[in-house]
Amino acid sequence: MTTSEQTKSNNSALYTLITVFFFWGFIGASNGVFIPFCKIKFGLDQFQSQLIDFAFYGAYYIGALFLFLVSSTLKRDILNSWGFKKGIINGLLLSTFGAAFMIFAVTQGNYALILGALFVVALGFSLQQTSAQPFAASLGSAHTASNRLNLAGGINSFGTTIGPIVVSIALFGVIAGANLEDFAKKADSLDKMEILYVCVGGLFLLAALLFFFSKKLPAGKSDDTFEPATKASRTLIAITVILVAIFAYIFSRYEDPDYIARFMGEQKEQDFLGLGLTVVSLLVIVFGLLFANMAAKRNPEGWGAMKYPQLVLGMLGIFTYVGVEVTIQSNLGELLKTDVFGNITGSALAPYISMYWGSLMIGRWAGAISVFNPSNSLRKILLIVVPYIAFGVVLFVNKVSGQDITPLYAYAGVVAFQILGFFLGQDKPARTLMIFGLMGMIAMVIGLVTTGDIAIYAFMSGGLFCSIMWPAIFALAITGLGKYTSQGSAFLVMMILGGGIIPPLQGKIADIIGIHESYFIPVICFAYLAFYGFVVKGILKKQNIDVEAIEAEGGH
Repeated sequence: MTTSEQTKSNNSALYTLITVFFFWGFIGASNGVFIPFCKIKFGLDQFQSQLIDFAFYGAYYIGALFLFLVSSTLKRDILNSWGFKKGIINGLLLSTFGAAFMIFAVTQGNYALILGALFVVALGFSLQQTSAQPFAASLGSAHTASNRLNLAGGINSFGTTIGPIVVSIALFGVIAGANLEDFAKKADSLDKMEILYVCVGGLFLLAALLFFFSKKLPAGKSDDTFEPATKASRTLIAITVILVAIFAYIFSRYEDPDYIARFMGEQKEQDFLGLGLTVVSLLVIVFGLLFANMAAKRNPEGWGAMKYPQLVLGMLGIFTYVGVEVTIQSNLGELLKTDVFGNITGSALAPYISMYWGSLMIGRWAGAISVFNPSNSLRKILLIVVPYIAFGVVLFVNKVSGQDITPLYAYAGVVAFQILGFFLGQDKPARTLMIFGLMGMIAMVIGLVTTGDIAIYAFMSGGLFCSIMWPAIFALAITGLGKYTSQGSAFLVMMILGGGIIPPLQGKIADIIGIHESYFIPVICFAYLAFYGFVVKGILKKQNIDVEAIEAEGGH
């Protein structure tokens, strides 16, 4: 095969591959509309409604951990032995089963079953993600891998942009401002979710068939050898057992009528118990990983990639990034329905959720500019033009769906701050991560001390500043790992768990002090991300690695 033919074949394979990136974004972002609906439908508090995120993102962790433990037991990379193509197909089939499970769950009208169905769907996503990212990187030279993954990330963000709109239409129709409370209380209000997941399940199955019969899509395998890490495995198992025990106890308390009755009229005490346990779950992860790194420094044998501080702090970085990305929008519906934020409910929420996720698309489209190898001067022009093209796409998608986009026009001014961040970052992951972390922290503080449109724009801008964080953290965390690079990548994917821990934590805090005040949680998250961008430069310098030479790789 000639070089030209090989390039065309790889491009065709890449275009097929990035369809799964769209699915991840579509389903994940649509939870932002589904959460407030379920809260009213099933009479939940904010913490309980956030269990949707716990089930969805927790599945990523369980799936990645399971693959790692199976590979450790067999002493070979099980996913690599399948091939990345087969891994994606298996993941799509698992998500298809999850969609069928969701259809059953909504017909039963059972919230616990709905959580279980979302878990299965996301378990399939975990397998797809673990396969698709290295697969995309393998479809060409290593030098251009980050460009392909940024392009895939842009497609993922397009899915996050239209997901809330489609689910809003499925639940409420196209009438903007549909009354969420009145609609959710209708006996047949879940019927449209059943129809939606029939379509989603069909698309999962169609995508699996597309991959199976695609002759131009290679099997996709890595040359990396599997490196065991017995001590790391035991640590992760211990963390998992503790987390399962904590959340199982929380669930059992909510299901115990005597417990609820005992605290009737003393809701604060009940909330503090749940808050304490949720905080403990967070501390278990943070201190568990820090303990692993300290133990590995004393005796590296058996710890594998966890002996590298840039990876362990990067794992906490991915955990924090996914957590803050998800918690801002998952709690946004509850925030906007308050009096000081305009009593925005029902399908009127969709443009705001869509613009939040569209903000990630704006940044990722800008990050994909390098795919086209522009000159330096053209690149500077595109860094200004492309974000506003993406902004226009978000407005257009909302407009054609019948939404009122007037409140979103002024957000164009906020996009300018992200463009400034790109110019200041100069394509350097550590510097860009630190700058965007600081900008995100400032934006969240502005949102905390103001109300109305200014606060809404400030909170939505979190999507702008999150947009580059996955590739930046990922690139910095795996730098210098050598033969442990593949293992380190698996550990990083596990940390998508942050999307299942931080939103329920903010939800529990919101139940106690109020939804607006609870947004101090994103402030802390962005502060850590800025810290990681600052400190990792010194860590890598001690290993004789020039952090300024690193290019960002990947996109979630």
